[in-house]
Amino acid sequence: MKARHKRLVLVGVAILGVGAAATLAISALQSNISYFFSPSQVLAKEAPADRVFRLGGLVNKGSLNRGADGLTVTFDVTDLAQSVKVSYTGILPDLFKEGQGTVTRGRLGPDGVFYAEEVLAKHDEAYMPPEVADSLKTAQSQGTPAAATTTSAARPGGAQ
Repeated sequence: MKARHKRLVLVGVAILGVGAAATLAISALQSNISYFFSPSQVLAKEAPADRVFRLGGLVNKGSLNRGADGLTVTFDVTDLAQSVKVSYTGILPDLFKEGQGTVTRGRLGPDGVFYAEEVLAKHDEAYMPPEVADSLKTAQSQGTPAAATTTSAARPGGAQ
């Protein structure tokens, strides 16, 4: 084999190696991506039913309920237009409270309840996650008053 052919084979193997590494990196990143959706988008069926995603908004006042075990918590997350019921088992962040912004990560159950694996709360008085602020602005620009927020819209049949 001539030196020229050896170089071509070496370049070909290098290109294949870089391509394989890029393919592995892209597939690993895609499996870890979780997109953000507002409650209105979730109820409009825009959120994936079979994948983990983030749900954000404000915690509805009066919706926080603790289970008998002390770890299971249910609450409603709203974007001032629609609300989605969230169930979480674990310890909530210290800054988590009703009327404050939150971002949750988890899956939507077949019963319309969002089962959170992680709950994040804002970290100071002036901060709201950018996704939550954008979804609240969108809901307000569509002319939906805060009084139109309903928690029954998140539950099939409107009652639970």
